[in-house]
Amino acid sequence: MYWTLELVSHLEDAPWPATKDELIDFSIRSGAPEEVVENLQALEDEGEVYDSIEDLWPDCPSKEDFFFNEDEY
Repeated sequence: MYWTLELVSHLEDAPWPATKDELIDFSIRSGAPEEVVENLQALEDEGEVYDSIEDLWPDCPSKEDFFFNEDEY
C-alpha cells in the first residue's frame, strides 16, 4: 500500500468520518483510480471509523508543509 498526493486528492471530498467500506464505495462511485481502491482494500478492517485522510496516511503533507505564499498570487 502506498499513498501519493495525487491519490489522496481523490479522497478530499469523502464523507468523513467513514468506515473502510464507505471509503471504498465513495472511491468507486467518484471514479477514483484503481490504486485508491486497492489501498483502501489493503487496510486492516477492524470496524474502525476514519476521521480524516491522516488516519489512513499519518505522514500526509498538509498545506502548512509547503512553502507557498498565497498572498503573492
